[in-house]
Amino acid sequence: MNIAVFCGSATGKNSIYADAARELGVLLAQREHTLVYGGGNIGLMGILADAVLSRGGNVIGVIPGFLFEKEVGHTGVTQLEVVSSMHERKKRMADLADAFIMMPGGWGTLDETAEILTWRQLALISQPVGILNINSFFDPLIEQMNRMTAEGFLKPVHLNSVIMDDSPARLLDRLSGL
Repeated sequence: MNIAVFCGSATGKNSIYADAARELGVLLAQREHTLVYGGGNIGLMGILADAVLSRGGNVIGVIPGFLFEKEVGHTGVTQLEVVSSMHERKKRMADLADAFIMMPGGWGTLDETAEILTWRQLALISQPVGILNINSFFDPLIEQMNRMTAEGFLKPVHLNSVIMDDSPARLLDRLSGL
């Protein structure tokens, strides 16, 4: 299974995020899933990709040309696709993915999360979407999603379709079981 992971190009201030990226990468390789990710070799992205590669797993990176230089694209991955824009990157990752995992990150990760959840709501994609809620990072976003549902802006069926867990292994189990 190809699993697209959206995560930060930084590591964050708490080592728990890097540890979770490493753990997820090892699990992806052990379970013979292919990682599809943003193509960078820095931050959680680089840690995740390197963990998959260190265990003999496959990694497909998708990165816009302008970020290839800025983020120092990961040239050691199994396959690296350089695309023309951020939108094309998300679309290409969606085309390659059998499932999605959201990990901690900044504006870019938030944008990717919102767009993938919107695409799923609109039935533009059907792949399962999981949120890896390490260190309660996504609690405020989950609270906002619950508020959106309570206020009638988001249907419960769409909220309930998002798989949330704080364990990489359990999240993978739940995504694989669909």
